[in-house]
Amino acid sequence: MLNQTLEKLSAMRLPVMEQELRRQTELPAMRELSFEERMAMLVDAEWLARQNNKLSRLRKAATLRNPEACLEDVDYAPARKLDRAQIARLSDCSWVKESRNLFITGACGTGKTWLASAFGDAACRQGLKVKNCRMGRLLNDLLAARNEGAWIKLLGELKKPDLLILDDFGLTPLDVIQCRDLLEIADDRYGKAATLITAQLPVSAWHGVFADATLADAVLDRLVHNAYRIEVHGPSKRPGLPPDASAKSP
Repeated sequence: MLNQTLEKLSAMRLPVMEQELRRQTELPAMRELSFEERMAMLVDAEWLARQNNKLSRLRKAATLRNPEACLEDVDYAPARKLDRAQIARLSDCSWVKESRNLFITGACGTGKTWLASAFGDAACRQGLKVKNCRMGRLLNDLLAARNEGAWIKLLGELKKPDLLILDDFGLTPLDVIQCRDLLEIADDRYGKAATLITAQLPVSAWHGVFADATLADAVLDRLVHNAYRIEVHGPSKRPGLPPDASAKSP
């Protein structure tokens, strides 16, 4: 009967429960446990394995630039001027579930991308879908998609994640077509999903990045008013950059 049960678990693609049942049969001490206790151990093993597999899939799909980043490892050095209470409040990702936005600004090398990845990891651990995009590459992909007739499809993909991370916004000015593309993304996600943006420029200077003032108003209206903001200070944390590199950033 035991062998038949093990074979059935394997046939039903429940390898973790099969492994746990084998483990229990090999331990004489398990005979002291009730049926309910042993059954709970089988179910817990399968549930934990599925949760871990789901988290692995979410992290892989997120394509975070710093996949090792997590909020537990945030550096709260005084020079960075990070608000522990604010990050603690945002760590449960309720803002993602509420379809609100988050802006992380600061000079070059101060750890904006790392912090964005940490929030992305936190969202993955909440079972939320995350997608990280470098702004320049995304705009190039959108242009290529236009030329290949896949623009609508790409926009549809950008609507799906619970959290979309747009990294390095504002490094170069946006032409009119890029402004329209960003408006499409912002409009599709407004009130439906959260967006996290990192930028060297302060939010007050974002309007000047857009070639068209009307489109700038439309995009920022959909992004700014329901957003939390984190400003990172301090010297550069990036290897190879001089300590005062951040002071030379825009």
